[in-house]
Amino acid sequence: MTGRLVSAAPLAHLRWDAGAAPRGWAVLLHGVGGGREAWMGVAPTLARIGWNVAAVDLPGYGLTPAITPYDLAGLAARVLALLDHLDAPRALLVGHSMGGMLAQEVHALAPERVSGLVLANTSPAFGRPEGDWQQDFLRQRFAPLDAGLGMAGLAAQLVPAMLGPDAPAAAAQAALALMAGVPEATYRAALAALVAFDRRAALASITVPTLVITGEHDQAAPPAVSQRMAQKIPRAVLSILPGAGHLAPIEQPAAFARALDVFLTTVA
Repeated sequence: MTGRLVSAAPLAHLRWDAGAAPRGWAVLLHGVGGGREAWMGVAPTLARIGWNVAAVDLPGYGLTPAITPYDLAGLAARVLALLDHLDAPRALLVGHSMGGMLAQEVHALAPERVSGLVLANTSPAFGRPEGDWQQDFLRQRFAPLDAGLGMAGLAAQLVPAMLGPDAPAAAAQAALALMAGVPEATYRAALAALVAFDRRAALASITVPTLVITGEHDQAAPPAVSQRMAQKIPRAVLSILPGAGHLAPIEQPAAFARALDVFLTTVA
């Protein structure tokens, strides 16, 4: 099942239609090193089980123009504009890494537009809020780019450590290609936006059905972080994918989709 590319929208996206009597819209939000194609192994399954699906390019990625200022509130506004474009009063938000933070931001700003959350390989805050940690992190992460390495070179440095030991070679190649294709300006802007993210205080107010899913070997958002997050969300279910790392939707799309199917069947 192949998605249809829609570029004339607030967010460019690949779209899959479930057909008659869909269960609703599922909007898939990628991570900082991703794009709409990060969901190619997951989206068709969601469509087969009855969901209309939009796998988006966030601003500055793929076919979606960048925004200024580049912050979570602005990204959330674009997601809400996409829901209006889709004529979707509410949607299931499936977010990976940065996309999971964005899903939390959308819920915090407009909870009435969210029917459920899937928070994958993510956290309710980026790092530590105190001191100069954020700026130190950005300096370290941007140093290879400042030295002229480029996004392809940065991807070659970072992606292998994000993968779990069971990641197929094809998944590694896909992850490398996705990150290499991110414009450097977008990558810089997205990371600068993420270091300020902190929605820990909002977790208890998330009352929609929520799946918190991560990889056993995720070092960027470790399972312990996901467990603590799930414990603070009233209706959350935790799923840990054995053998997976930080890029679970790319590494293990079938297992990831099965976990979504089980969760969505349970809460239906």
